[in-house]
Amino acid sequence: MIQIKKYDLPDFQIFFDKEKKSGCLFWVPDDYYIVLGNSNKPEHNLIFRNVINDEIEVYKRPSGGETVILSPNTLVFSVKVVVEKFLNPSRHFRYFNDKIIESLKTLGIDNLQYKGISDIAIGDRKILGSSIYRKRNILFYHAVLNIAEPVETIERYLKHPVKEPGYRKGRTHREFVTSLHNEGYFLSMEQLRKAIEPTLTAINVREIEEQSIS
Repeated sequence: MIQIKKYDLPDFQIFFDKEKKSGCLFWVPDDYYIVLGNSNKPEHNLIFRNVINDEIEVYKRPSGGETVILSPNTLVFSVKVVVEKFLNPSRHFRYFNDKIIESLKTLGIDNLQYKGISDIAIGDRKILGSSIYRKRNILFYHAVLNIAEPVETIERYLKHPVKEPGYRKGRTHREFVTSLHNEGYFLSMEQLRKAIEPTLTAINVREIEEQSIS
């Protein structure tokens, strides 16, 4: 039997920090964790035998999206902002992901694409997934960037998702997911953080709201 834990990993701490109306956090997982999206069911998403045998901790986050694997080969980052109102989530995803794409391009990463509702890809292969949680007037965006985690890890623990973005077109994990290292970009976690963090800490709430209604 798999125990599903309440999501309390480090990136969520800024959401519960009542003293800070906005914030940004970067962290690298110290182990392997599986995180279910709010609507995901373990029996639909997980390969139970492997998850149990390898003693992988499983969490469920309050935000949407599909199940992800966090590992020491991934970079997780989150942003919290206070907004006056919430509109179409896809507009928020585009705003944040476009900012991240701009930052990654400064490191020489080519062919970056905003894909689906909340992904970033190199060409048509996913390197970043993101989700949004909204409560009262708080917008919380968090993302996982695959630096060097082999796709075999995903194949070992996750079934093919019940829901998939149109651009996936039924492709297997191996055909659909890639990493920066796999694409020939051998960048360190620190290089990536230094490129992305200034952009996310300078997020302009008014700009988000204007993006949301454009």
